Amino acid sequence: MDIIRRLSEYRQNERKLAWEGTFGEYLDLVRKNPDIAQTAHSRVYNMIKDAGIEVDESGRKEYKFFTKEIFGLDRAVEKLVEEYFHSAAMRLDVRKRVLMLMGPVSGGKSTIVSMLKKGLERYSKTDRGAVFAIKGCPMHQEPLLLVPHDLRSDIEDELGVKIEGELNPYTRMMVDTEYGGRIEDVIVQRIILSEKDRVGIGTFSPSDPKSQDIADLTGSIDFSTIAEFGSESDPRAYRFDGELNKANRGLMEFQEMLKCDEKFLWNLLSLTQEGNFKAGRFALISADELIVAHTNETEYKNFISNKKNEALQSRIIVMRIPYNLRVSDEDKIYSKLISQSDLGHVHVAPHALRTAAIFSILTRLKDSKKAGTDLLKKMKLYDGESVEGYKEGDIEELRNEHLDEGMSGIDPRYVINRISSALIRRDTECINALDILRALKEGLDQHASITKEERDRYLNFISVARKEYDEVAKKEVQKAFVYSYEESAKTLLDNYLDNVESYCNRSKMRDPVTGEEMEADEKLMRSIEEQIGISENAKKAFREEILIRISHYARKGKRFEYNNHERLREAIEKKLFADLKDVVKITTSSKTPDESQLKKVNEVTKRLIDDHSYCPHCANELLRYVGSLLNR
Repeated sequence: MDIIRRLSEYRQNERKLAWEGTFGEYLDLVRKNPDIAQTAHSRVYNMIKDAGIEVDESGRKEYKFFTKEIFGLDRAVEKLVEEYFHSAAMRLDVRKRVLMLMGPVSGGKSTIVSMLKKGLERYSKTDRGAVFAIKGCPMHQEPLLLVPHDLRSDIEDELGVKIEGELNPYTRMMVDTEYGGRIEDVIVQRIILSEKDRVGIGTFSPSDPKSQDIADLTGSIDFSTIAEFGSESDPRAYRFDGELNKANRGLMEFQEMLKCDEKFLWNLLSLTQEGNFKAGRFALISADELIVAHTNETEYKNFISNKKNEALQSRIIVMRIPYNLRVSDEDKIYSKLISQSDLGHVHVAPHALRTAAIFSILTRLKDSKKAGTDLLKKMKLYDGESVEGYKEGDIEELRNEHLDEGMSGIDPRYVINRISSALIRRDTECINALDILRALKEGLDQHASITKEERDRYLNFISVARKEYDEVAKKEVQKAFVYSYEESAKTLLDNYLDNVESYCNRSKMRDPVTGEEMEADEKLMRSIEEQIGISENAKKAFREEILIRISHYARKGKRFEYNNHERLREAIEKKLFADLKDVVKITTSSKTPDESQLKKVNEVTKRLIDDHSYCPHCANELLRYVGSLLNR
């Protein structure tokens, strides 16, 4: 019954959106709110802006309209919105250009266009995005186009709007025959943009050049009416049902535009420059719409190398849509794709998708010329991790080294396909990082588009991702074994820092229990420093560096934590794990654990399930795997 009630409410809401009135009444609406008469480009920009914009400390903008579906493309999206949509909304010349999204397969191009189309459908149902059209007009044209040219200047000043374009032949004839030329009586209605109803949103997909008709874009003659109307140039004998006609007032997606036959692209020359196109035996037909095309880099290079395409090339704004280069966002992409598939019921072990993401991102990165910067460091810097010896400026420098970075590499669909393959072969409904890496490795042999050199390189990246997972797995088990892990780390840190301060200041320490004075505990300090390879000769410099860092935080009124210094954090964690290693090794690898060991395993398994989102199956697999790592 609840579903029936909601259906009823939906119909009522749809009826509320309906509005119909005369052109005179429409003018009153525009007088109160001139934004009603905005252009298609302006409507798209306002739709994106109204969804919300967040600005980070560096001044970069994040557009909430895209954040639920698009991950890791903040820079590309910001450039797209500001350089194209914003400029076009201000009626600058870029609105007379085809927007072409260029990037690798499965990089997000189609998703961006799909979001714009669905977004327009929703936005046209809001007050801010309301669209009004001449009733009976096959192209849903803006009612203000009814105003004669001689009166437009005065009406523009009065209403605070711009009137651009001409009525199409059918609507012009309709106004003359049905309304006797009295434009004030012409009926105007509110329309809801809809792709399925072909109202304001169109999609054109190329097919066989020999069989595809230009009528798919511009409409066609209805030969069954020629006998009735007597001429092919009679507007009533023409179907204004091409994608360019139906996408008026909104957006047309031109799929794989550069695969089209040249004659299909000629229509875009006039449309992009003058805002009109040729159809049948009529004068140029005005259109207010956004043309969005997408292609890959290879096709685009072939296109621009052909001198015949220079005219159209100058009418295209190319926006690069590269692969995401952040591990954390790649993880989100996989989670989204899995949730949208039939794999939604499958439990994916923690760090499994992240491990796959590490592999994918490494395949997309390009080697840096900066000394000491390998791809793993670069990957971590891009993902927002702190890497010793690097500042924010270094990251920007790395990004600017290769402007085409992210235009090649492993695509997300390949990873999802391999995850699917791994799941089919398993009896359990749980998959872990090792299962995914194994599937990725096996899939490289079947990947037709990669060379032997690329395959060898990718195999190396799988090994790197495996090593990263090994470290994470050991730390995960360590955290589960050590009760109050964070407290243990902080206690060890405080102890170390007290000793470092005593050592650097050449002062004595006081025993917290007995109150006796004592020298700094050299053995404790070295046991921590040796974990990260600090030599006897380098210990003094390292300790002084730590003391300087503590002073820096103190001046800012902040407390120095163990993870504020990358190398010290690593040393503390390794020291804790080293102290615990034997316990973990014995407990996880014992084939016949005694009662106390079994109790410990059960406690650790419970903690992994309760605190770290493991299921019983992958928690036990993790313990066995870490046990095998420690026994090597």
